[in-house]
Amino acid sequence: MTQLFREERLLIDGELVRATNNRTYDNINPATEEVIGVAADAGPDDIERAIAAARRAFDETDWSRDHSLRSRCIRQLHDAFQSNLEPLRESYVAEVGCPVNMTSGPALEVPVRSLGYYADFIEKFEWSENMGEADTLGMGKAHRWIEREAVGVVGAITAWNFPHELNLKKVGWALASGCTVVLKGAPATPWCTLLLGKLIQENTDIPSGVINTITSSRNDIGEQITTDPRVDMVSFTGSTAVGKHILEVTAPFVKRVSLELGGKSALILLDDMPGIPDIAAMAGASVCMHAGQGCAILSRILVPNDHLAEAAEKLKVAMANVKVGDPTDPETVQGPQCSAAQRDRVEALIQQGIDEGATLLCGGGRPAGLTKGYYVEPTAFVADPDSIVAQQEFFGPVQCLIGYEDEEDAIRIANNSSYGLSGGILGLDIERAKRVARRIRTGTMMINGGMWYGPDMPFGGYKQSGLGRENGVAGFEEFLEIKALAVPAG
Repeated sequence: MTQLFREERLLIDGELVRATNNRTYDNINPATEEVIGVAADAGPDDIERAIAAARRAFDETDWSRDHSLRSRCIRQLHDAFQSNLEPLRESYVAEVGCPVNMTSGPALEVPVRSLGYYADFIEKFEWSENMGEADTLGMGKAHRWIEREAVGVVGAITAWNFPHELNLKKVGWALASGCTVVLKGAPATPWCTLLLGKLIQENTDIPSGVINTITSSRNDIGEQITTDPRVDMVSFTGSTAVGKHILEVTAPFVKRVSLELGGKSALILLDDMPGIPDIAAMAGASVCMHAGQGCAILSRILVPNDHLAEAAEKLKVAMANVKVGDPTDPETVQGPQCSAAQRDRVEALIQQGIDEGATLLCGGGRPAGLTKGYYVEPTAFVADPDSIVAQQEFFGPVQCLIGYEDEEDAIRIANNSSYGLSGGILGLDIERAKRVARRIRTGTMMINGGMWYGPDMPFGGYKQSGLGRENGVAGFEEFLEIKALAVPAG
């Protein structure tokens, strides 16, 4: 086996260190089920040291006030990632199971490029805003202004599906704002987190304690971060159930919380769109990209009822033609689920959908010929809008085709979800498509193929898809406090 680019140690207080008692756990390639190495298995003592270091770095250094230092350090991190892009790519595919063709986009190269955007943003952002003079409360004229300051210590907890994108986005914006960070990566993809620490420690001037990278085999170790009073803010990406729990445990501390949670996003094919069955098939099969492991994936396809039967037949063919297998093959569209637990969860939800009475068009099992790896067959249902198939986030290669009567019915079905993360509209009349898009209660909308994704565009959801935004000015300001100041005029 090729010696993969790896890091087994935590970054705590500026040093690459082993976990207490040298604890490690196995890192498993989800495409082969082979152990490819180990990662530090942090425990409570390691979390304690990381939080203490982040707190000290925020309170006792000039990091939060030195904008030029932060910009320079983020550029150094960008250069370090760029210089190691190919070994990072190989390691990423082995650890995550993500098809290599996606690493030129949101899996790796786009988040690396975004580091440069964060550095530029620091230099352009208006940290102080003049509010002019006013005579308030009869106390004479005062000159007033607003300053924006870092929130403090951020506990960043990320998911396993796009770990570089999630880690760099949270860490990049938090560091740009002047915060210090304790980053806990997902147990299933530890090297993405630990390699970030390695590149920071070896290639940047980021002061000790400003960023601390933690991995652990235990999901629950994150609760120590969320409940520690020295942590001022929690930024979490993951399941809605865990997000709700974070709200509960942070409430006594009145912490700032940013949550990017689940989704069950709908694509509406309006009735004036030509070629609806073919488009439904093509769009429906896109749920197989990265094995459906994306929170904003369009996993409900809404078509007019008079096209439903033909769309279902064409969707079956499209799903059968998805290339499933080795993620190192550039032609592969669908790799494995990231872990055995995630594969088992997807299979259990598919069975629930069958038991409930949804019409299984194709799939539902494991792909023929793939005896190793956590693979699930490309699967599609025709289902009722209220069914588990249409309501539950699978996070797997499972598509749901739903018929609708008219435009109002399509809008109702699209909004018939506890989630509100993303969505899409396709229609011949662009003004009509925009009008419908505005009525869908989601944080992002694709209209006729227009893609909203980018470091300058806010991303986040309505309803149970989360709180707050990531990226853009709105996402940056999640990490800032606003201070109002005044001095006597004249």
